[in-house]
Amino acid sequence: MAAPTDETPAPGKQVEQSLNTSDGGKIDYLLYLPEDYSADAKIPMMLFLHGRGESNGPLSIVAKWGPPRFAARGDKLPWLLVSPQCPAEDFWNKETQQKRLLELLDHITSTYAVDNEHICLTGLSMGGYGSWRLAADHADRFSAVVPICGGGDPADAEKLKNLPIWVFHGTEDRAVPLSRSQEMVDGIREAGGKRVRFTVMEHIGHNSWSAAYATPELYDWISRQQRGK
Repeated sequence: MAAPTDETPAPGKQVEQSLNTSDGGKIDYLLYLPEDYSADAKIPMMLFLHGRGESNGPLSIVAKWGPPRFAARGDKLPWLLVSPQCPAEDFWNKETQQKRLLELLDHITSTYAVDNEHICLTGLSMGGYGSWRLAADHADRFSAVVPICGGGDPADAEKLKNLPIWVFHGTEDRAVPLSRSQEMVDGIREAGGKRVRFTVMEHIGHNSWSAAYATPELYDWISRQQRGK
């Protein structure tokens, strides 16, 4: 597998980067800076976690779906977008990758002019699982969370109840049952959470992310969320 090129980040361009982590490993990621990026003005950030299929290939395959795909095709995105790649032998919701994601988040927020009050976390399938886990353990870091066709631990509901969360899942999903999202939403609501939204996508299978990330209202909603508010 080819190593990331570590191109110099430039506004309006998505480039390959790599971060050495404290455990002696590394995390490779795609980085996109908005066209109007300036070190003098804080900007919102999005952390995107891909699915299992995008572990198997070069870093560029992470741009197959979702926000990094939009950046790769030339869309003008309003956020600093970070899209890491999970090794094929590991999973986003496991301890090693969770620690590396947190180190990556710390690195990005200390290196670039990120508005810490507006950091959105999102992921699909395996990345949905990773999003639930990272959000539960570090709810204070995110302004919004968008888990798509993933699953978490309903016991985390108390930790998640104050976070703005928009969940998407298809009714015909055979890879990750709809019930995995339903139990998370139900648990959060039972814990008193009033900021969780759930879009059940009728007659859609595992690939619910294509429709979810094509929902214009989603980005308006993300932009309105603020950490701790």
